[in-house]
Amino acid sequence: MRLDKFLKVSRLIKRRTVAKDVSGQGRVILNGREAKPSSTVKVGDEITVQFGQKLVTVRVERLQETTKKEEAQGMYTLLREEPIPKQEFEW
Repeated sequence: MRLDKFLKVSRLIKRRTVAKDVSGQGRVILNGREAKPSSTVKVGDEITVQFGQKLVTVRVERLQETTKKEEAQGMYTLLREEPIPKQEFEW
C-alpha cells in the first residue's frame, strides 16, 4: 500500500492530499529513511511523522483499503510521541 494512502486510511492524517504534501516535504520517515508519498508500506514497518512541534512514531499492524473510524487505530501501534526540541538561537 502507498504511504500516503496508509496515512489517510489509518486516520493518522485526515486527507490524502495532506498526507501526500507532508511526505513530499520530507516530514515522514519510513524505517529510518525519508519517504516519498509513493513509498510502499508493509506490516511491521515503522513510520515517523512530524506534526508541527511533535514527532509521532507508529508500527504498521494491518493494511486495509478502507476502514471505519473505530477500526482505524487497529491499523497501527503508537510507539512514541515526543516533542521536537526547540533550537536555541545565538544573536
